[in-house]
Amino acid sequence: MKETIDIGGRQCLLYNEGEKPKVLLIQTLGAQECGSIDNEVAMISEATGTPFVMAAFLIGDWEAELTPWHDPAVSKRLAVGENAFNTLDYVSGNLIPYLKERFGLLPVVLGGYSLGGLFSRWAASKADCFEAVAAVSPSLWIDAWCGFSDAHAVYARYVYLSLGDREEHTRNKAIAQVGNNIRWEHEHLKQTLGSDNTTLEWNTGSHFVDGASRTAKGFAWCVEKIMNSKYK
Repeated sequence: MKETIDIGGRQCLLYNEGEKPKVLLIQTLGAQECGSIDNEVAMISEATGTPFVMAAFLIGDWEAELTPWHDPAVSKRLAVGENAFNTLDYVSGNLIPYLKERFGLLPVVLGGYSLGGLFSRWAASKADCFEAVAAVSPSLWIDAWCGFSDAHAVYARYVYLSLGDREEHTRNKAIAQVGNNIRWEHEHLKQTLGSDNTTLEWNTGSHFVDGASRTAKGFAWCVEKIMNSKYK
């Protein structure tokens, strides 16, 4: 079942994949992803076989709403870097309460692609309401990422990371740091969360290749980790 619904003043696409969902998935949804989200949800369902609810909430200004602090390499607009907390407040204060009231007190996975992946990973260190996060091709090249990560513990139990194997091969010096930073992040998370609770998956291609299938793989990994933990 698919609904287009207003939740807390934001337009959301709500998918109910099963009669008794076991997990709540939340995704940042840019305009560029609206045409592929149906296929992504189907891929998650096929990969896991687990009933779930997906709430994909629309992002109006991709850079301004998801960037956790200002970096001129992301955008020269000064407002970029000031609104990520507002987005997180919406997720934790509006979206999650609505979903849990309607579907039950289920574990929550937050995920996204590119800046959505950066936001998801950042949120895992700012709020304790996520059981897992899927940071898919995240923009961890943002200035001072490793320092932030080193200084802030992760509340989520599981963290999925991925990157395209061509993403670090770019003339843009800032973006070219993404490979080194995500390798560092993975090693850091293995030390802090445990090697079984995080992964770094390398996908074929550049940043703009197979975003839906990459994101589906991230959510599927998180769902499987959560479901497996319930039976141990």
